[in-house]
Amino acid sequence: MKYSIGNPLFFWPKDTIEDFYEKAVATDADIIYLGESVCSKRRELSFNEWFDLAQQVAKSGKQVVLSSLALLEAKSELSILKKVCNNGEFIIEANDFGAVNLANENNVNFVAGAALNIYNQYDLQYLLNKGMSRWVMPVELSRDWLVNIKQGCQDLNIDNQFEIEVYGYGYLPLAYSARCFTARSEDKPKDQCGLCCINYPKGRLIKSQEDQSLFVMNGIQTMSGQAQNLINDVSQMHDLVDVVRISPDSVEALSWLRLFKQNEQGQAPISLDGFVNGYWHKIEGMNIAG
Repeated sequence: MKYSIGNPLFFWPKDTIEDFYEKAVATDADIIYLGESVCSKRRELSFNEWFDLAQQVAKSGKQVVLSSLALLEAKSELSILKKVCNNGEFIIEANDFGAVNLANENNVNFVAGAALNIYNQYDLQYLLNKGMSRWVMPVELSRDWLVNIKQGCQDLNIDNQFEIEVYGYGYLPLAYSARCFTARSEDKPKDQCGLCCINYPKGRLIKSQEDQSLFVMNGIQTMSGQAQNLINDVSQMHDLVDVVRISPDSVEALSWLRLFKQNEQGQAPISLDGFVNGYWHKIEGMNIAG
């Protein structure tokens, strides 16, 4: 089983990003994702700086993947997407179908990101023909659903032609909107947001009237109110999942990779108090099973 470190979904200062990747390279991760996938206004690093950073990370021998935006709204964003898809060196994580098409046109292998919302083997067959090398399962799907999809892929003779990746740890990206929730929470228009997301390195928590953590606002992205943690489920992922992703909410989150590896055979379980794993167990995502 391999492990990946996802690109940071929150808006961090440049120094924090560089520190994060310096520490990420020192981990036992097999795959490292880089780039901005939430909001194009987050320009602490330009595309060229992201690319230079990717080249530095690649020197460690880890697979590098450049992530694309999940929601494009302007020509300038399309221009950056074209640079990502035609970077000439690294595979990409396609988070919308524009990226899929551009990757296919440029003969670039791609990871089908969770934002593509792929739910059956026929869609996977289509993407495989477009150049997909790995599929990131939508965060709301269960282990049972994945088993059924694997069986469907075997029926189509496409099983084992691509890798399967799941979110093992991190706040789950649930939805995207043309509106910016963080800016709205500060009574600012989206076009004059002042990049206020940078003031919330873990997003803005939304609680219910019963003081229950419901969602995290992260710019245009709505995330789960608590981080998912499948560390106690990883022992049952063998022969089903190829890559487990650590989606970071801080630099310190990198330590979860080591804990996951220690528990691959179920020999080092931890308390899941404060986390969720409901989707994986086919129950409400905000709940805990096991």
